[in-house]
Amino acid sequence: MNPSRIFILRPVATSLLMAGILLVGAAAYKELPVSALPEVDYPTIQVTTLYPGASPDVMASSVTAPLERWFGQMPGLQQMTSTSSGGSSVVTLQFTLSLNIDVAEQEVQQSINTAATYLPVDLPTPPIYSKTNPADTPILTLALSSPVLPLSQVEDLADTRLAPRISQLPGVGLVSISGGQKPSVRIQANPTAMASYGLNLEDLRNVIVAANVNLAKGNLDGPRQAYTIGANDQLLSQEDYARLVVAYKNGAPVKIGQVADVVSAPENVDEAAWMNQTPAVIVNVQRQPGANIISVADSIKKLLPLLTSTLPASIQTVILTDRTTTIRASVSDVQFELMLTVGLVVLVIFLFLRNLAATVIPSVAVPLSLVGTFAVMYLLGYSLNNLTLMALTISTGFVVDDAIVMIENISRYIEEGEEPMQAALKGSEQIGFTIISLTVSLIAVLIPLLFMADIVGRLFREFAITLAVTILVSAVVSLTLTPMMSARLLKHTPPERQGRFYRASENAFNRVIEFYGRTLRWVLDRQTLTLLVAVATLGVTIVLFILIPKGFFPIQDTGVIQAISAADQTISFQAMSERQQALAAVVLKDPAVESLSSFIGIDGTNTTLNSGRMLINLKPMAERHIDASTVIRRLMPQLANVAGIQLYMQPVQDITVETRVSRTQFQYSLEDPNAEELNRIAPQMVAKLAAVPQLTDVASDQQTGGLRTTLVFDRDTASRLGITPQTIDNTLYDAYGQRLVSTMFTQLNQYHVVLEVKPDFQQNPLNLQNLYIRSAMVANASPGTVSGGTAASQGFGPSSASAALSAAPNTTPSNAPATNAMASIPITASVTSTSLIPSSTSTSGSITASTGLPPLGSTATQQANFGGSPIPSPTWFRTGTQVPLGTFTHLEQTTVPIAINHQGQFPVVTLSFNLAPGASLGSAIDAVNRTKLDMHLPASVQTAFQGSAAAFEASL
Repeated sequence: MNPSRIFILRPVATSLLMAGILLVGAAAYKELPVSALPEVDYPTIQVTTLYPGASPDVMASSVTAPLERWFGQMPGLQQMTSTSSGGSSVVTLQFTLSLNIDVAEQEVQQSINTAATYLPVDLPTPPIYSKTNPADTPILTLALSSPVLPLSQVEDLADTRLAPRISQLPGVGLVSISGGQKPSVRIQANPTAMASYGLNLEDLRNVIVAANVNLAKGNLDGPRQAYTIGANDQLLSQEDYARLVVAYKNGAPVKIGQVADVVSAPENVDEAAWMNQTPAVIVNVQRQPGANIISVADSIKKLLPLLTSTLPASIQTVILTDRTTTIRASVSDVQFELMLTVGLVVLVIFLFLRNLAATVIPSVAVPLSLVGTFAVMYLLGYSLNNLTLMALTISTGFVVDDAIVMIENISRYIEEGEEPMQAALKGSEQIGFTIISLTVSLIAVLIPLLFMADIVGRLFREFAITLAVTILVSAVVSLTLTPMMSARLLKHTPPERQGRFYRASENAFNRVIEFYGRTLRWVLDRQTLTLLVAVATLGVTIVLFILIPKGFFPIQDTGVIQAISAADQTISFQAMSERQQALAAVVLKDPAVESLSSFIGIDGTNTTLNSGRMLINLKPMAERHIDASTVIRRLMPQLANVAGIQLYMQPVQDITVETRVSRTQFQYSLEDPNAEELNRIAPQMVAKLAAVPQLTDVASDQQTGGLRTTLVFDRDTASRLGITPQTIDNTLYDAYGQRLVSTMFTQLNQYHVVLEVKPDFQQNPLNLQNLYIRSAMVANASPGTVSGGTAASQGFGPSSASAALSAAPNTTPSNAPATNAMASIPITASVTSTSLIPSSTSTSGSITASTGLPPLGSTATQQANFGGSPIPSPTWFRTGTQVPLGTFTHLEQTTVPIAINHQGQFPVVTLSFNLAPGASLGSAIDAVNRTKLDMHLPASVQTAFQGSAAAFEASL
């Protein structure tokens, strides 16, 4: 049976079939997306919850833990990690490769809804999820700046006109705006001034909440006309809030402007971003896992001119980072190499066949096989990437083999005198099943790649299937088009009628054949030696396989360097800002650096105040002449001269396996249910790994050295005063938490009113003495609790500290009942101290009151003179008294974590490292495992490699 017979005898049908393959393949080629590598991202979703003012342990216990509990019950969840830091909770959920990310999204939303009842009731916004991997570098970074407009207005325009439209594009996972310049009204209260009017921060907050509303009001429906009802119920400017009346004292209104500074300022003052060294608003665009980078970036850049045209002319919009530039260049290089390979194959065929007609046949068969593969790639949803193009390049040799085998066999019969048609029929019948068997055997070699597990198997699946499809199409072409063309193009030409080139090259080919014959006979005469050499070669190959360094993917040079800065855990925002700009100045001086974007502050990616982010854009390779890794090594000594901060850099890679933002390339985690034990072991492991020669830049995400001032209150005294822990927390949150107390609604956006104390009151823990809380009931206080209280109970100073209690005027008549008078009379405490250490020595104090109130905490013989009248001295507070916090609290200073990391609901510390020069990933993993065994870790400590190191380990 001859499978080629029908195609040889029907040249028109065969030609139409091949033309159809060509047209379908060419059409598919135009529709194929372009990417660096196959889309093999794990379905990953990031859930971010912001709770301004909350400490890391509050975030971990009240926000992260309830979410983790319900997320942990989702089917298909492969890994769950979280970071709880000051005011921020970020939970990253990685699902199995087989799960559709849209299905995972529904599960995440349902879990958030279920956990909502366990979350704090005063969360400004519910948890927000995005289909993005926080470790994935943004595909586009835009910088917006203006020499005229303030950054708050620039961010507002970016937030209302750019970000929403970009977020709607297919494949966009997250559009984040860095810089913290969102407009707001900040009310910066003066606690001392408020206390003089008998007010406290809770009074101020309640007034603001009640004064700014935006609710439905109904309609009027008359006999002829209908009306909607409106009211001036919203306050939209700082002037409106400054004029807001808080209370009436002595018949006169007390307005917010009298007891607080009302300013228009950024909502979060602890964030900043720069374009190079110019303050700017940075817009980062991240793709969804599995989305094509170039398609997403092209759609954004196509829309960008339309969006920027809606912005004021004074706003400059610059694309700082575009990851598609190097992707396009690399794919273009591989495409050129593929075309060059086909050209070289055709040239080699001509040199050996020395026949133009015989050369034309494989010259048509090879491109046709490659183009036909594009159609199958399109149907399978593949892309033009480095691996699929490499598969096509490799397959060129297999493709031409099929055609050459068919042509050579047909040519043999023609040279023996057969007619071309008969030679084609006879030759194709003999060689047809040989080609089929060769095709099946080549495809069988690729089958193991299809069974490789995890991300490595998914990554090489496109390579294997593309190569297999090309070989299969090549077999089809070789069994159809090649014998048909051979029957009509090949002719027998006697040697004497051949051209000069044929005759000149014939002698050279004859000498090559003779040399091969001699060497073959020599080998056949020494069979035993030949077998020994073959066995020795196999043995050497096995040994070399064991000894050769093993790695995952080579470090790419994508033209972008990702950097993470780290400073002391107790650093202030202002100091961090100065050091971050100092690092940027050093980086920008390097001749290979073109630009950079820089950011500090807490958001979904950057989780602590002592760290920052930087994306460094390098010049094109033709201008810098060195790769990204060399640039990093050149920068490191110069950056070491910047005091108080370190910068960890690594080249951005096209494939991202990690779910954590890491300082270095590879990660190793330590997990232990016992957090104290973990905190003890982790530094020891870091020290051990730092001494391993295969590793460098060993770092840890463990940060347990933050400072905390704990306000310890006497619960018995607070209870007698009618002051609850909730009231204390609310007051502290009002003062120091950048609390979002109200929302201003507009047609395009929503803006917040932020309540806090004046910046002067936020710089020292001793300023807590300036806060007052109203007593809710008549309560006895032991002598010395307030005016004569001990420093131990007050907690604000040594024996030399002094306290003075005074009552401010109020609107209540002097002849009114005492209880009503007390409802509006504040008692303020002025404490001077140089130490946070409590003392047992009593402080002295006095009371000055315009209503004849008794001194608090005094003895029967103590008197306070006001208007010449002696004041009685019972030992109690009355309802409405403004009680200073220092009367029943003391301060304790401790060190606490500034970030709490979990993996699967358990505490975890992630160590990260780079490879030392000359070291391989395989040797580094072996060294880490040996170090682990030498440390004899407790059984409760679970260790594992993460990200690309884990994927490499799983592929072995």
